[in-house]
Amino acid sequence: MTDPRYGKLARLLVEYSTAVKQGDRVLLDLIEVPDEFGVELVRAVRAAGGIPVAEVRHNRITRELMRGTDARHAGLLRDLELHRMKRMQAYIAVRGAHNASETADVPGDRLALYNKTLRPLLDYRVNRTRWVVLRWPTPSMAQSAGMSTEAFEDFYFNVCTLDYRKLAQAMKPLVQRMRQADRVQIKGPGTDLSFRIKGSGAKPCDGLRNIPDGEVFSCPTRDSANGVIQFNTPTLYGGTRFDNVRLELKQGRVVQATGTHPQRLNEILDTDPGARFIGEFALGFNPHIQNPMCDILFDEKIAGSLHFTPGNAYAECGNGNQSAIHWDMVLIQRPEWGGGEVWFDGELIRRDGLFVPKDLRGLNPRR
Repeated sequence: MTDPRYGKLARLLVEYSTAVKQGDRVLLDLIEVPDEFGVELVRAVRAAGGIPVAEVRHNRITRELMRGTDARHAGLLRDLELHRMKRMQAYIAVRGAHNASETADVPGDRLALYNKTLRPLLDYRVNRTRWVVLRWPTPSMAQSAGMSTEAFEDFYFNVCTLDYRKLAQAMKPLVQRMRQADRVQIKGPGTDLSFRIKGSGAKPCDGLRNIPDGEVFSCPTRDSANGVIQFNTPTLYGGTRFDNVRLELKQGRVVQATGTHPQRLNEILDTDPGARFIGEFALGFNPHIQNPMCDILFDEKIAGSLHFTPGNAYAECGNGNQSAIHWDMVLIQRPEWGGGEVWFDGELIRRDGLFVPKDLRGLNPRR
């Protein structure tokens, strides 16, 4: 018997996140997820009047493709995938991983080549389709979260089927404040960073692009960031886990990056000229997500967190920076994580993970 939560989540993705309508062509990109959930997605797309197209992938096969890629191979994949993507109106990606470090031994130059060559595919999907991306709960994710498999699955379905319409209403004052703000300051242990966001805009994330969701993002103007930021959560990129990442910025550019695996860290930041500039700044506030689990779709939404992102800026809310990478790094500012403050134009916006202005307090977790 199929878990009834599968159908509820599938309908949320189809009816709310991507708003599939009659005649829409929908690409279902399924990576190591149960067939039963794929079936529920196909049925939900058909029930909405859409035309489902399914791609089933496996990480071990993708790893081998990446390990031996070259310009001709990556270019062929780009051309084929981009041709298909241009036929779609919507895209739903569900990404599972039995081993989150499956691509850790892909050589850095191959990883960079693969990412740079396929970047037009990602750009088209992000800017030209209605899309949503989410993880699939696996024992490896439960282990990263320090939870049993059953407890993690319960947590996963609760957070992924949150009432995002209600959350969207609570976000509106923060969106307005970020759109009007100019100077941002971030302060905390090992962190003293300032930058400007005037003219970049602000975008609410309320279940239409990522599940789980719960953030508002903007973007520093390209040359404005100066100072130091010390992250206090692990970050996974290209199959490698990095801890204690510290970035020093001058005139918008990362001039020094330290942490575990410093050589690979800097190899990624040297992927292209845009990789050392910042493509996103966001505040996270999903009340159900409290602690990091080394999965960015969850970690960037942690209550009382912010993320600061070397690499590509989104066209809808950005500074024009272009890069093959987009690396969200997370700093939690709740007291048990060391605390910290966020200021807009000299006004204290958040202290120790809680919003201070009255109009933003609806985003604080209920006690």
